[in-house]
Amino acid sequence: MSSHGIRDRVAIVGMGCTTFGEHWTRSADDLLIDAVGEAVTSAGITIDDIDAFWLGTQASGVSGLTLSRPLHLQYKPVTRLENMCATGSEALRNACYAVASGAYDVAMAVGVEKLKDSGMSGLSGTTMPGAGDDSRGEITAPANFSLLAPAYAAKYGLSEEELKDVITRIAWKNHVNGARNPRAQFRKEVPLERIRSAPIVAGMLGVFDCSGVSDGSAAAIVVRAEDAYKYTDKPVFVKALSFVAGPADGLLDPAYDFTTFPEVVASAQEAYRQAGITDPRAEIALAEVHDCFTPTELVLMEDLGFSERGQAWKDVTSGAFDLDGSLPVNPDGGLKAFGHPIGASGLRMMFEAWLQLRGEAPPERTVRTSAERSLALTHNLGGGPGECVSFVSVVGSQLTD
Repeated sequence: MSSHGIRDRVAIVGMGCTTFGEHWTRSADDLLIDAVGEAVTSAGITIDDIDAFWLGTQASGVSGLTLSRPLHLQYKPVTRLENMCATGSEALRNACYAVASGAYDVAMAVGVEKLKDSGMSGLSGTTMPGAGDDSRGEITAPANFSLLAPAYAAKYGLSEEELKDVITRIAWKNHVNGARNPRAQFRKEVPLERIRSAPIVAGMLGVFDCSGVSDGSAAAIVVRAEDAYKYTDKPVFVKALSFVAGPADGLLDPAYDFTTFPEVVASAQEAYRQAGITDPRAEIALAEVHDCFTPTELVLMEDLGFSERGQAWKDVTSGAFDLDGSLPVNPDGGLKAFGHPIGASGLRMMFEAWLQLRGEAPPERTVRTSAERSLALTHNLGGGPGECVSFVSVVGSQLTD
């Protein structure tokens, strides 16, 4: 890749995040107002101090007016964008690069999605699922991602029962974390056996192997790094922002085996290059990843370099990615506990990194950080196995020496 990155040139100085859930009595406008209000308050500024806005939403608005109208913005630039399930992260990437370029002093990235009263039973989309008999693989998301599980088991010599235990533990772990998060949609621990014996949705995936459907909004305010301490005594510095779109040929490629997302590998490697990371398992203190389905999180552990190939299932079973493990993954509960309002999810992940790196996460789910391990990673994936987009960010609480 030819990206030069913007390590330590931009800082996040304010963030806001609504609760995620079934907000039947609240509109997208209401959610935006709440997330933006919390963000500007945390940065100690007003909405008038923000020079430009990037709004991420898939189906809750079609222009910048989606944000300018509820906020009563006075003739400010507002860009509405969409990049599948990485939409919220894409809003942040654009805002950060705008500030790094010198075009603006203060920018906001905000994401929102209303799914529960959209009239659809799952994620909003532009096409209805087909029979899955063409190269586009237009089958439902659970069916598509369910293909990861048997492929992983076959490649690495696990029985179906063993693999089921692994993905069950991933769901259990994320629900344990979500039970400790007042902003999560699902705030109860779920016993392992209940997860394992839940009704099947597709393939090996039961109800608890699938992320939920929810409404939510989150926002971030970014400034130049040299200005960060004017706004907060605990800024979070951007180390890397990597985004790639793949060639979408996996479903046509006989060599593609459904045990990896090449786009994730590419975006992770580029993010680590930008951030100067050589050993992600040892250098990253926490990770928020796109656990749309439990086998997705399993495969991501290897694609992101947290586990060796064929070893992630052992790391999951040993508790390496638990809150008290060597690398906590989804300490806020992930998509599993929050649901997935498309435009907001990426910024919700960053909100958790913001809380953890500032020492503001609730004590019962605080991740251990140190001078040697003060980095957080967020990851968004849009699309499905064989054809997707992938975003990886790395942020930290300290400037690089």
